[in-house]
Amino acid sequence: MNKPSSTRAKDRASALRDGDGNHIHNQILLAIPPNELERLLPKLEFVRLQHHQVLHDAGETLKSAYFCDSGMFSVLNLMPDGKSVEVGLVGKEGFSGLPLIAGFRTNHTRTIVQVAATAFRIEADRLKAALRESPVLERQIQRYAQIRAMQVVQLAACNRLHEVEERLARWLLMSQDRLGSNILPLTQDFLAQMLGTRRSSVSVAAGILRRAGLINYSRGAATILDRPGLIEASCECYGQLQRQTKEWESEND
Repeated sequence: MNKPSSTRAKDRASALRDGDGNHIHNQILLAIPPNELERLLPKLEFVRLQHHQVLHDAGETLKSAYFCDSGMFSVLNLMPDGKSVEVGLVGKEGFSGLPLIAGFRTNHTRTIVQVAATAFRIEADRLKAALRESPVLERQIQRYAQIRAMQVVQLAACNRLHEVEERLARWLLMSQDRLGSNILPLTQDFLAQMLGTRRSSVSVAAGILRRAGLINYSRGAATILDRPGLIEASCECYGQLQRQTKEWESEND
C-alpha cells in the first residue's frame, strides 16, 4: 500500500536539505521529484521572517514568492475604511505569491507573517523560469491554489454565518495544524483583526472557550488544552475544510 503524500513528505523532510544545509519542510517542495528539486534549489533563498512582517501588500507588484517552511502567514482582505478580515492561512503546506502562477504581477490581498517564520524565497522571474522546466512543481502549486480558493470560499461563509466563539475555535485549530504546537503566540488585538470583529468580542469568545476548559489564554498566547473539545466547539467549517483537503490529497497520491 502506498504511503499518503503527507507521510512521504515527512520522510523526505528528515533527509532533504538545501545547498546551505537548511532542512526542507515545505510540502510543495518535498512533493516534487529529485531532478526538479535539484534544478530549483539554486533559485531559492532561505530567509527568516519576523512577526508582522508584510510579505505582499494589496495592489503592489509581486517581486518574489515564498514557500513557507515554518511558522505561519496570514492572508488578509483589506477594506477601504482600513478594516481587514482573514481569508487564508499559510503554513509549511503552502506558498505565497499565487497570482504569479497565473501570469499576474500584482497582488490583491495583504500577506503578513503571523508567527515568526522561515521560508524559501524565489524571485518572480526565477519562478516563471522554474515553472517552465518543472512541470510537477507547477502542478503542485496549482493544486495548492485550488485548496486556498476552497479555503477562501469556506471562510467567507464562516465569517458571515457563525458566532465569534465558533470562528475562534476554528481559527485556533487551523493555526495549530500549521504550527504543530499547542501554544499559539497570538494577541487578542491580532485575533480581532483576523476574525474581522472587535477586541471585546474576541475577549468574550476566548472566555467562553476558557471556561469550558478548551483553551488557556495569557500574555498574548493561547494554549489548546482539549483539541477534541475544541473541534466540537468549532463550526462545521473546520471539518469541511479538512475533509475536502484530504479527499483532494488522496486523489493526488
